[in-house]
Amino acid sequence: MQPLRLVFFGSDPIALPLLDWLAGEGSRLAQAVAVFTQPDRAVGRGQRITSNAIKSWALARGLPVHQPEKLTDDTRAQLAALGADLALVMAYGHILRDEFIATPRLGTLNLHTSLLPKYRGASPIQTAIASGERETGVSLMRIVRKLDAGPVADGARVSIAPLDTAIAVEAKLAAACVPLLARALPRLFDDSLAFTPQDDSAATYCRKLEKDDGALDFTAPAAELAARINGLFPWPAGSAELAGQPVKLGLADTLPGAGAVGEVMGADADGLLVATGAGILRLRRLQRPGGKMLAAAEFLRGFPIAPGTRIASRPMPALVASQPFRR
Repeated sequence: MQPLRLVFFGSDPIALPLLDWLAGEGSRLAQAVAVFTQPDRAVGRGQRITSNAIKSWALARGLPVHQPEKLTDDTRAQLAALGADLALVMAYGHILRDEFIATPRLGTLNLHTSLLPKYRGASPIQTAIASGERETGVSLMRIVRKLDAGPVADGARVSIAPLDTAIAVEAKLAAACVPLLARALPRLFDDSLAFTPQDDSAATYCRKLEKDDGALDFTAPAAELAARINGLFPWPAGSAELAGQPVKLGLADTLPGAGAVGEVMGADADGLLVATGAGILRLRRLQRPGGKMLAAAEFLRGFPIAPGTRIASRPMPALVASQPFRR
């Protein structure tokens, strides 16, 4: 049995554990023959043009790398010339047209980081955490033109712990992709991989995150605020104005209690305590402009916040909808 010739479409380091598996143990099932990824972009304060992690992985292994700004007919011809059996997409950043989807012999599959039909769209990891979910996962699906609506063949579930940020959950999901694909690939050989249509009536949608999504409304329950802070770390990160300075928030949990909404109630060994619409929000990691993200105790040594300080609320943009967000 010859390994499948696989072309990978992706631009995010979440796919690296899967690609490492394909280059090692998984190579008996499928071998990556080329990578399509986003063009090099300007990164950081210095705006230095930088390759993404997927391109670096491919070049280190001598694989051809294609970085089209747009998917043109010439791009499709490049894909066709590779003679691929299968295309696999994960966090690529381009929408594939029908002719691209159909070019490989066995079609094009996508690894989407939610338990579909929940959280179709651009930010499923962050949105699941920010919505208070205690479980999420990866879905292996066929790509169709409708947003993340293709039939699903298999999935893998991962837990979301109370203090998990998007970084921690992303790592869990990255690892979960390996056994998921290891199960699925052999079933492609004998055509036994069955795809089940999604229940569109149960679909929810998320969107590309923006800087303003870090705003916090302290009239909301503490549990909702903590979930949002953890889900939006490291970007855009929850934020609040403390003593006239914008402060980023990197981790939070909750305690029972009450007080005036937005009022700092003091601090304990683990965080700064703020009253909300229901319960106490404990801010466990904070960052001043130009500084590092610090545990609350260390942050407060250099930037004390007096009990009774009031933190202003700001409207929190919706992250989830029952229909796709308009662009």
